[in-house]
Amino acid sequence: MSRVYDSLVGFARFVIRRFFRKVEVTGLEYLPQDGGGILVSWHPNGLIDPVLILAHFPRQVIFGARHGLFRWPVLGQLMKAAGTVPIYRAIDASSLDPEARRAANTSSLDALANQVALGSFSCLFPEGDSHDSPHLLELKSGAARFYYRARQLGAGSEENPVIIPVGLHYDNKKAFRSNALVAFHPPLALDEFLERVPDEDTEPPEAFRERVSRLTAEIDRTLREVVHATESWEIHHLMHRVRKLARSERAARAGASLSKPDIAERTLAFSRVWAGYYTRLESHPEAVAHLRTKVATYNDEMRALGVEDHELDDPPSLVNGWLIGLLLLQVVLVFLVLPPVILVGALVNGPPALVLWALSKVASKRKKDEATVKVFVGMVAFPTAWVSVGVLAALAHEAVVEAWPMVPDTPIAVFLAASGLSLLGGMLSLRYLHVVRETAHAVRVRLTRARARVTIARLRVERSELYNQVVALVGELDLPGAVRADGTVVPEDDPEAVFI
Repeated sequence: MSRVYDSLVGFARFVIRRFFRKVEVTGLEYLPQDGGGILVSWHPNGLIDPVLILAHFPRQVIFGARHGLFRWPVLGQLMKAAGTVPIYRAIDASSLDPEARRAANTSSLDALANQVALGSFSCLFPEGDSHDSPHLLELKSGAARFYYRARQLGAGSEENPVIIPVGLHYDNKKAFRSNALVAFHPPLALDEFLERVPDEDTEPPEAFRERVSRLTAEIDRTLREVVHATESWEIHHLMHRVRKLARSERAARAGASLSKPDIAERTLAFSRVWAGYYTRLESHPEAVAHLRTKVATYNDEMRALGVEDHELDDPPSLVNGWLIGLLLLQVVLVFLVLPPVILVGALVNGPPALVLWALSKVASKRKKDEATVKVFVGMVAFPTAWVSVGVLAALAHEAVVEAWPMVPDTPIAVFLAASGLSLLGGMLSLRYLHVVRETAHAVRVRLTRARARVTIARLRVERSELYNQVVALVGELDLPGAVRADGTVVPEDDPEAVFI
C-alpha cells in the first residue's frame, strides 16, 4: 500500500470513528491473504458505505466511481490519490454517440478489472445506486461482467479472483453516534458452469449472456441473505420486535439480567428471525400470516406505551455512571468549571450543529444522503467554529486573561485554550445530553409502569405466548448462530452456545 493510501485509510477511520459510536467488523477470517477479488455490497448509505469498507478492509481496495464525482472539490483529489478509477457510464456521456459511450465505459472498466487480475481487490455496488429501501434494488449485470473480464485479463494466473459479499448494517444510518457493523462473508462458491472463463472466440454470445445472468442471480441471492432483505419496512420492524421479545423472554425465564446487545449480536439475532420467517413463509404461509398479525398488535401496544420488551420485567435504572461521574466532578470543581465548559460547548457547537442538521435535510434528496452530508460538512463546520472562537479570543486576549488568570498572557495560549475549551465543551455537552435523554426515558418508563400495571402484566403474558408460538413454528430449523442459556445470541462456535 502507498503512503497516500495508508494516510487516506487512517483519515477514513478517524472520520468514521467520530461519526459512529462504535463500528464492529466480523468475518475477517474469510478474507484470502493472496490473490485479488471483488467485494460486493448493497448500497444503503451513500458515500458512507465505501468509506466504511475502505476503513476496515485489511488489504488495499481500488474503487471505481462515477467520473462526475472526480469534479467535486477535495473529494475528487482524494479519490485520485487513493487510486480510484473513474467509471464512464454509458448513460452519463450524453454528448457522445452510442459507440463512443460504450467504448469509454469498456475502457474504464478494463482498467479496473486489470487491477483485480493483477491481485488487487475492488469494491462494487451492483445495485448501481444508493437507496433507502429495506431490500436490494434490481442488480445490474455489471458486477458479473466485471468478474469475467478480470478472469479473462488474468488468464493463466495462479490465483483466480474471488467474489466476497459484504453486509453493511446500521442502527440508524443517518444518526450521529449510532453504531455500524461491517460483515465480511465467505467467497461465493461457484459451480463449474459459472467458474468457467468465457472464451469469446469459441463461445457464442448467448452462452456468455446466460453465464452473466446466472452469476448476477447468484450474487443477488447471496446479498439478499447477507443484508437480510425484507419486502417492506413494516415487516423489517416486526422482525426486530420478534428479535427483542425473544431475547427478553429467554432472559426472564433464565432469571438473567442482560445488558444491551451490541450491533453484532443484534444482526445475528435478526438473521435467525429472518431465516425462520422466510423459510416458514414458504412452508406454512397461513401460520406465519396469523402470527405476524399478533406480533403487529403487540408491537403497536408496546410503541404506544413507549417501553421496550425487557422493560416489561424491570424498569431502567435511574442511576447512571456517567451522571454520577459528572455530578462528582461538579462537586470537586465546586460548580465553577464544568457548567461553564458545557455552556461554552453548547454555545459554540450549537449553531453549526443546527446549520448542519438543516443542511442535511435540504441538501439530501433522500435519507441515504444525510449521513454523507453530515460527515463531510461537519468535518469543516465544527473545526471552523472552534478555530473561529480561538481567533476571536486571541484578538481579545487581554480581556480573556483578566477573566481567566490561569491562562498565559499570550495570544497563542489564549487561542489554544479557547479552541480546546470549545472542543471539550462540545464533547461534554453531547454526553450530558445523552445522559439527560436516558434519564428522561427511565423516568417516563417508570411512570408508565406505575400507571399501566395491568397493561404491563398483560403484555408480559402476551410476550411469553408469542415466544412460545415462534419457537413452535420454527421447530427444528437450522438457524444461523446459537443461543446461550441466558438468552443472548452468539456465533455457533461459542463455547457456551445452546442450539435452540
